[in-house]
Amino acid sequence: MLQHAKSPLLFEIFYECQTTRARTGKITLIHHHVDTPVFMPVGTQGTLKGLLPQQLEQLNCQIILANTYHLGTRPGFNIMQKAGGLHKFMNWKRALLTDSGGFQMVSLLELAKITEDGVKFKSPYNDSDCMLTPEYSIQIQNTIGADIIMQLDDVVRTTLTGPRVEVAMNRTIRWLDRCLKAHQRSDEQSIFPIVQGGLDPKLRSECANQLTKREVNGYAVGGLSGGESKDEFWRMVYLTTSILPKNKPRYLMGVGFATDLVICSALGIDMFDCVFPTRTAVNKFG
Repeated sequence: MLQHAKSPLLFEIFYECQTTRARTGKITLIHHHVDTPVFMPVGTQGTLKGLLPQQLEQLNCQIILANTYHLGTRPGFNIMQKAGGLHKFMNWKRALLTDSGGFQMVSLLELAKITEDGVKFKSPYNDSDCMLTPEYSIQIQNTIGADIIMQLDDVVRTTLTGPRVEVAMNRTIRWLDRCLKAHQRSDEQSIFPIVQGGLDPKLRSECANQLTKREVNGYAVGGLSGGESKDEFWRMVYLTTSILPKNKPRYLMGVGFATDLVICSALGIDMFDCVFPTRTAVNKFG
């Protein structure tokens, strides 16, 4: 395990392209280092279906992603706490990143009611309710113990337009401040704020500029690759990376098609994740 006196995340840039914004680097985290650009496979509930943690190490996988909402629902907060966090629960010694549960506002919208307090989900497994607030999302992620954790953001469909997009963008900023205040393990875990704003350049720019005023170790770009055209998608990535600091890692959420990995790396993105590879493998070979 790597220890840091000052920060739970160190980012070094080794090479930068002279033509594009592409760069190679290394993120040093508490549990392991991560060479960038990096694609993070998704183990929603703490496992990549069909692969043991030891097999992932043999493949030199340095970091994987798990989901706060699903882990908080099943196996649940108490079991995660008793296990001593997700690393011990799944016997994974390398780095972890957890999503906040925000994306479920889109994928489970029919089960969700969103207010300024947070989002109330009806469990997909039984009739119980779960109130996911920014504070509770961080509490779950503090218990899970991932090296990088996400703020709870207000997520809307990428192709949505109108006042709801601006409401979500501003609420995401307010929720970030609540997440930062609730964070209990800042010496071990780094919160990444998430840039929202849909496909509106003005809203995207405003959100990115606001987030850079907070003291954080990296940034995420959310709410893209959800049905919009590639031209719209790539333009928003280009706009956002032009605003976010160069000396901190940039994570593009939910992006995993090969073409997008190459192009968005050239646009200045360092980290990616997507269920596409594992879901495809399970559906084809499972």
